[in-house]
Amino acid sequence: MAQSIYITSAEGHSGKSTVALGVLDALSHATPRVGVFRAIARSTVERDYVLEMLLDHDGVDLPYDECIGVTYDDVRHDPDAALATIVERYKAVEAQCDAVVIVGSDYTDVGSPAELAYNARIAANLGAPVLLVLGGRSAQNQTQPEQLGSSLARTPAEVGQIADLALAELAHGRAKLFAVIANRADPGLTAETIAEIRRAVAASTSAPAAGAAPVPVWAIPEDRFLVAPSIRGIMRAVEGELLSGDPDRLTREALAVVVAGMSMVNVLPRLLEGGVVIIPADRSEVLLATLLANASGTFPSISGIVLNGGFELPEPVTRLLDGLGSKVPIITTELGTYETAVRIMTTRGRLAADSQRRYDTALSLFEQSVDIDELLTAFGVARATVVTPLMFEFQLIERARAQRKRIVLPEGDDDRVLRAAATVLKRGIADLVILGEPFEVRSRAIELGIDLQGAEVLSPMDAVHVHKFAEEYARLRAHKGVTVAQASDTVTDVSYFGTMMVHLGLADGMVSGAAHTTAHTIRPAFEIIKTRPGVSVVSSVFLMALADRVLVYGDCAVIPDPTSEQLADIAISSAATAAQFGIDPRVAMLSYSTGESGSGADVEKVRDATALVRTRAPELLVEGPIQYDAAADAAVAAAKMPGSQVAGRATVFVFPDLNTGNNTYKAVQRSAGAVAIGPVLQGLNKPINDLSRGALVDDIVNTIAITAIQAQGE
Repeated sequence: MAQSIYITSAEGHSGKSTVALGVLDALSHATPRVGVFRAIARSTVERDYVLEMLLDHDGVDLPYDECIGVTYDDVRHDPDAALATIVERYKAVEAQCDAVVIVGSDYTDVGSPAELAYNARIAANLGAPVLLVLGGRSAQNQTQPEQLGSSLARTPAEVGQIADLALAELAHGRAKLFAVIANRADPGLTAETIAEIRRAVAASTSAPAAGAAPVPVWAIPEDRFLVAPSIRGIMRAVEGELLSGDPDRLTREALAVVVAGMSMVNVLPRLLEGGVVIIPADRSEVLLATLLANASGTFPSISGIVLNGGFELPEPVTRLLDGLGSKVPIITTELGTYETAVRIMTTRGRLAADSQRRYDTALSLFEQSVDIDELLTAFGVARATVVTPLMFEFQLIERARAQRKRIVLPEGDDDRVLRAAATVLKRGIADLVILGEPFEVRSRAIELGIDLQGAEVLSPMDAVHVHKFAEEYARLRAHKGVTVAQASDTVTDVSYFGTMMVHLGLADGMVSGAAHTTAHTIRPAFEIIKTRPGVSVVSSVFLMALADRVLVYGDCAVIPDPTSEQLADIAISSAATAAQFGIDPRVAMLSYSTGESGSGADVEKVRDATALVRTRAPELLVEGPIQYDAAADAAVAAAKMPGSQVAGRATVFVFPDLNTGNNTYKAVQRSAGAVAIGPVLQGLNKPINDLSRGALVDDIVNTIAITAIQAQGE
């Protein structure tokens, strides 16, 4: 039977989805099969966006329709029958999982006391302990109407009072309390104030039994980007349509609202950063002035514009808008100014899968505020011995975060790199330097709705750095006749500029290749960083995350036809890389023959390489030549190479040539559904890593984490 946890709240708008995402993420990194179940769907008209967001998590593989219990209509019609249906449908999900996150109702239909009592009944009948989410803020703060999502912070005593009432309902429903989270607390809280909230809640959760363990209590501060509505949410609220602008920018948060009911010269000084501007559709001069102000860089950057009143724009104005090519979303609505403003002010932010910034922010807040190890221990989930791709990726992030390093990203003009950088910064994986013209990079970040404030943005044409790098590069390449003047041209290339930063200690590692060839990325490293002492070649490995373990494949990207000496280098470097990422190295030197059964030049090359590895690194467990099946399958190993410490249990697979290695890793990736992380370059004095030009944002994040871990070992 799966372990389960029931997440509910005492009222609406407590940010329960943020907590559910954090719990789901923590569980998916500790156990292989995690499920999600929504006891009562929030709507019968549209799909439940909270459930969709949770199901979109990489650790969950369940269809939407199986994860819904009942609707509010079902509960109103016959509460007992609805409860029976919830139990039946939950059991079907539970049978497929090791752990299940159950999300309670959202207070969109019935009164709060009755709804909490019904949630308690559900939790008790499912046998799931309750994680109670308490709202750290009260109703909308009307003293600052221009600030979307603003509300009054509750005092610790007020939170404690709500806890008293909620816990009484849970006890009456025979629900077992697991933990309490005070969510959306004042972001300016001191550690003492958070401790006060904990004490207030703990006073209400004291277990009556003598010696009983105290219930865990945590507090998560509010973040304005989570509570602010998106432009898409605003468009839905005002029943509007997108007139022009970039549809991708509909996910950007609106942090404030400006009602442009004045003349142009009076509206412009009132523009607010991240604001949505409400403009009557017959005030085209204000519309154009607002767009020009946004493009000028001398006024705050707005998130969107709502044209109200339903008037059509004159043809010359429409033509002018087309010529401006502004990406700011412009929404049209039939509503009047007052109704438009009211609907926008009452629109709340949604934590949905289509906003990476919200997603990263929610996970970051949860990780910083909740003790994950304590959560998993209290939940009774032990770390699994099986390592899934998702669990391995999380381990990479944990390792990188433990000792943050400074990584340079030369491709600041690539949106994928910028999005990955935003995730890396928000999750605290590494410190970043992004190469590019600062105004252009930061302007593009604003357009994408991502936060790069924590990154240093550096121009590769910066005169001070170019002069310093040119002198050093000319010194390094003096034997090739390179002058300082020639070096000045060379080092302005982003790959050379980034590599020089790593060489001179201004960065700990570099990740590039999303928009450049492998040769363009690693050639500067060969010239400047050079290989480690005792290593003759730079090679690469892929970390192959299979369904239940992680293997190391090398070399699959760099050396076409290695000699026996180079193969030995690849094996030793690959074993070191495996150990660096927590993989116990058992090295298989692959060939078409196992042991002494075959001969030929290719087999002899592998046999010689194996002998060199044993001489140069006697501590390594290595076997070769050996066929792949004998290296990977215990039954085959027992027949072909009995008694071997590597056969059947290999973790590091060294291929005899690039043709074999590259095709094998791709075959395993596609046929076995493995996640191929890499290529990870090895053998250099400092870490430089190359991306595939088809790299996704997650691939870039993983490679940055890998590079940071490599830098930790320097």
